[in-house]
Amino acid sequence: MRILITGGAGFLGSHLCDRLLGDGHEVICMDNFFTGRKRNVQHLMANPMFELMRHDVTDPFKVEVDQIYNLACPASPVHYQHNPIKTIKTSVMGAINCLGSAKRVNARVFQASTSEVYGDPDPSMHPQPESYWGNVNPIGIRSCYDEGKRAAETLFMDYHRQNGVDIRIVRIFNTYGPRMCPDDGRVVSNFIVQALQGHDITIYGEGQQTRSFCYCDDLIEGFVRLMNQDEVIGPMNIGNPGEFTILELAQKVIAQTGSQSKIIHQALPSDDPKQRQPDIRLAQKVLGWEPKVSLDEGLKPTIAYFDKVLSEGK
Repeated sequence: MRILITGGAGFLGSHLCDRLLGDGHEVICMDNFFTGRKRNVQHLMANPMFELMRHDVTDPFKVEVDQIYNLACPASPVHYQHNPIKTIKTSVMGAINCLGSAKRVNARVFQASTSEVYGDPDPSMHPQPESYWGNVNPIGIRSCYDEGKRAAETLFMDYHRQNGVDIRIVRIFNTYGPRMCPDDGRVVSNFIVQALQGHDITIYGEGQQTRSFCYCDDLIEGFVRLMNQDEVIGPMNIGNPGEFTILELAQKVIAQTGSQSKIIHQALPSDDPKQRQPDIRLAQKVLGWEPKVSLDEGLKPTIAYFDKVLSEGK
């Protein structure tokens, strides 16, 4: 097939490029390089099945493809709060442009949504099932991302109901791995960079808030399985249900890096979720999918990647 990936030079997008090219498809990678990096796809440039298109998903585009994966949007608080208006425009206008293109050429289109649509979940909704409507502050500093992704899901469902567009929606839970930006402000990259540089490791609050960390290869496998089955359109949770406190993550990073870093505590950011764990029963039932890489296993190549990037000064 001929497949478009918006945000294809980003952390997850570049891994998806690798996977789809490996499966024998022709891949068009679209990116405006706000958070995506050319180095993430540099190794693909000589592949005749790969094409790189510098384009902003908020601007209309026409492509002749069989499938579209919409991964375009800054996904870390540091990046999406840098220009919140641009962030919500990317989610909403990007969704409209992807859906319009899919409608025109009768392509299947995939929306990379997020567990952030659940907001700060009610304790009774733990782990979070796809049926949960969420607890999101619509005017908070995170809402440009949270509400942008919620609006994108609305657009996907309405294009499907009104125009018959063939859609798939995934809700991504915390994911990590090589090619994350060292300065993206996400907890895994923060801790690893701080540990490798011998700086204090910064924990917000007491570190008892929980997250579930999915290795990128497991997530991409879930993407491809969801996209290429016909039983459900989603939304579907894809993530690792193994739940860890932020303090536990910091201790694992210190142990694996051999760092002498100390753990320090700072004030908790506004609207920071206290718990985050996916209910993946739908993915298990429909896709036969569940994560295979443990946090301890996944941290090893991730730490090695950051060690190389930091030593190169990039």
